[in-house]
Amino acid sequence: MARKDITMTDAEILEFLGDGTHLQVATIGKDGWPHVAPMWFVVDAGKVVFRSFTKSQKIVNLARDDRITVLLEDGDQYSELRGVMIRGRGRLVTDPAYVLQIYGELAAKYPMLGDEPVRLDADALEAAFGRFAEKNTAVVVEPEKVISWDHRKIGGGY
Repeated sequence: MARKDITMTDAEILEFLGDGTHLQVATIGKDGWPHVAPMWFVVDAGKVVFRSFTKSQKIVNLARDDRITVLLEDGDQYSELRGVMIRGRGRLVTDPAYVLQIYGELAAKYPMLGDEPVRLDADALEAAFGRFAEKNTAVVVEPEKVISWDHRKIGGGY
């Protein structure tokens, strides 16, 4: 008997990404070796988006070679393992207004300004992160291949 299909539906993938916290981001260094870093991220218009300082290694790598792989995973027991791996292209966005918007979405998801996430109005967002927006680049992951798995669909089997 064939193993049950454990792939996630598009809706399940979006929900999983929306609930996820630590994205593993892999870019290609100039020496050809992968550079992997954990990143906070959001989902914007159905796509994974994160930000980093423009001079960071991952942004330098993407400016040279836009290929990117990101991975989000969850679960401790085999029967609970879930994950989404997206291979694609990293579209770099340097527009400070968009970068600031991403900062706002990140602050609403992560405790960037204290112990809890917080939604900021435009003035508070500018005061908190405006000075960083021009020094940062947002990366929109443009998917070419999405691979997902949800071992909970196996139902305890192997």
